[in-house]
Amino acid sequence: MRLLLVEDDLKIAQFVENGLREAGFAVDHAADGEDGLHLALTESYDIAVVDLMLPKLDGLTLIEEVRKNNINTPVLILSAKRSVDDRVMGLKTGSDDYLVKPFAFSELLARVQALIRRSTHVTAPSELTVADLMLNLDKRKVFRAGKEIFLQPLEFSLLEYLMRSAGRVVSKTMIMEHVWDYNFSPQTNVVEARICYLRDKIDKDFDIKLIHTVRGVGYVLKETA
Repeated sequence: MRLLLVEDDLKIAQFVENGLREAGFAVDHAADGEDGLHLALTESYDIAVVDLMLPKLDGLTLIEEVRKNNINTPVLILSAKRSVDDRVMGLKTGSDDYLVKPFAFSELLARVQALIRRSTHVTAPSELTVADLMLNLDKRKVFRAGKEIFLQPLEFSLLEYLMRSAGRVVSKTMIMEHVWDYNFSPQTNVVEARICYLRDKIDKDFDIKLIHTVRGVGYVLKETA
């Protein structure tokens, strides 16, 4: 999952970014509202976390501009403003949730995951399942036919994206946008290499293969070829 973090406090930004990366997110960070708006309008994100008090362009204006451009990316506001009126204003502007500073990272992560589930219409609260493959989002564990499969964090994120897109072909560019940071070169073979590693763990020991290559297009995770 790819996340946009717009936060000018570098200490908070580093704390949040490190935690989200450990949780499997690809994070793009902007330190002011103008840069944040540019990224929100030109890149594709699964969710955005936006501070309100930003230099150059405040968070509410940023969110308003995003919504005016018909971008429906879920937005979680971070703010030191605690009043009910401030929260109501943030929600009316177009945000989806509001978290008051200071906050526990565990609560931020839970809210981010809840917004993603809501926006992607995932019915199960903590699991994704395709055939006999099951991915538990809360425990960050993967099982195939009841056997646990151990994945590196990046492999877990890649598999999560493929499972959320099950049955739909996703291109190399789409995978890089949602799993890696935006500054990776599209000329690199990192996607092909990671898909190969993932296949070795997910498909190698099983008769039915789930990860398929669509030549010239991309990859698809489905039960049959």
